[in-house]
Amino acid sequence: MATRKNTQSSEAICAFKIPDEGRKAVGVDPEIKASNLRRLSRIEGQVRGIQRMVEEDRYCADILMQVTSVQEALRAVARSLMRNHLTHCASHAIRTGSHEEKEAMYDELLNMIYKNAR
Repeated sequence: MATRKNTQSSEAICAFKIPDEGRKAVGVDPEIKASNLRRLSRIEGQVRGIQRMVEEDRYCADILMQVTSVQEALRAVARSLMRNHLTHCASHAIRTGSHEEKEAMYDELLNMIYKNAR
């Protein structure tokens, strides 16, 4: 998210800076947040299961299958977060931001896409 000053206005901004805490998202859909938290809890359990499999010297191919499953689950969370970011933060910055904010958002999006595509 583009860095923005923490200002009070009637128009919601996507992110603001809290000293010592970093940036915070504003306007996150509660259903999307709850869904992502449920997914992450399941992923956490899957990772613990993989850890047990390694401790128990389970068959490598079975462990790798579980690792692939966790990776896909994390990609699903990433897609959800990316969609939310594009829908709210990026579109707001591009529609209403200054030239510098728009350019910063374009750069941020390109970096996010590049890093997620690996």
